Amino acid sequence: QVELVESGGGLVQAGGSLRLSCAASAGTFSGLRMGWFRQAPGKEREFVAAVTWSAYSTSYADYADSVKGRFTISRDNAKNAVYLQMNSLKPEDSAVYYCARGRSGYSTISSAGYDYWGQGTQVTVSS
Repeated sequence: QVELVESGGGLVQAGGSLRLSCAASAGTFSGLRMGWFRQAPGKEREFVAAVTWSAYSTSYADYADSVKGRFTISRDNAKNAVYLQMNSLKPEDSAVYYCARGRSGYSTISSAGYDYWGQGTQVTVSS
């Protein structure tokens, strides 16, 4: 059974930082990609960032344009964890943030490209 548990959300002022963590059950990282999505009230779930582990033991990241330069995704395979460092937060970043495991051969930016999801963690940025 794959289990993903997010933590690190909270309330922060605009311009501040938060670091989200996603703890995965053992064996989850046999997949090649892990991603973060977010969903604000009344809006669709949207892609935030993903990190892909290549066959050459290197990784590369993809970001939504709205977070590029402010957010950084990383993973620690030894700890079965994925992180999202969020800096220069804006009120429009407020949402529930979800960690998800990618499906090989599927889109990086579509939620359909992920098969297991965490329960989410709330991020609220005040102006």
